Amino acid sequence: MNSQNTAPNPDASRSTPTFGVIIIGDEILSGKRADKHLPKVIELLAARGLSLSWAEYHGDSPERITAALARAFASADVVFSCGGIGATPDDHTRQCAGRALGQPLALHPEAEALIRERMQDTAREQGVPYEPDRHDNIHRLNMGVFPQSARIIRNPYNKIPGFSCDGPGGGTVHFVPGFPVMAWPMIESVLDAHYSDFFQRNAHVEKSVILFGSMEATLTPLMQTIEASHPSVKVFSLPSVDHPQWGRHIELGVKGEPEAVEVAYADLRSGLEPFGLQYGPELVRKV
Repeated sequence: MNSQNTAPNPDASRSTPTFGVIIIGDEILSGKRADKHLPKVIELLAARGLSLSWAEYHGDSPERITAALARAFASADVVFSCGGIGATPDDHTRQCAGRALGQPLALHPEAEALIRERMQDTAREQGVPYEPDRHDNIHRLNMGVFPQSARIIRNPYNKIPGFSCDGPGGGTVHFVPGFPVMAWPMIESVLDAHYSDFFQRNAHVEKSVILFGSMEATLTPLMQTIEASHPSVKVFSLPSVDHPQWGRHIELGVKGEPEAVEVAYADLRSGLEPFGLQYGPELVRKV
């Protein structure tokens, strides 16, 4: 098996990867727990000048998890999968990853060593002898049973590792626990170790203006013109009917690299002049 230091399959073109996230757990879909992973992954990517392209939620259904992972492995995307990698009966993600890859599961030797370290630490903390052959300790080793090609992701919180696998289609999935205190530093470590070449030093920005008294359909031709004239930026329109501050309005703007945004936004404002609209504030955000 590969060690943690083995990098994911490189994209020969070195273009920025598409990032996705899969969030797993009945407790999320039932509302028993509120998901915190999605906004945090967006935040961690944005801090590095990157963005999240898609997200999926799945309950503890092995069939659905396997299908979602098979799609991820068949893509060229970088995907973070949060949850379901424990060793209780409702944890299916490790087994589903193996099925999606068509690979057998095996105890990763480095994962085994780390889990045994954790068990010894726990025994010392409790003031009891470490008994490696005790039934519950043997069962805990299942948390290190991964698809055969897996690389481990170290867990700074309690040493129980996650893992990464590459798919035949070029997709890489990084599997982390559902607990934020563990998952988030693990995701950060993966980003910093393997994807720093793609960090954007000049983070993208979006610049927009609040408009009153218009409809999106009226503005669509202008939006199309701006995108055609400035292919490196994206034009966006966000209508609202009951905003607590601005009431019914449209936020119209552009996003992309700062220099391109300035030029496109100037053209957007010029294009709005014939409409005779009422303007609210201008907004600038890093994205």
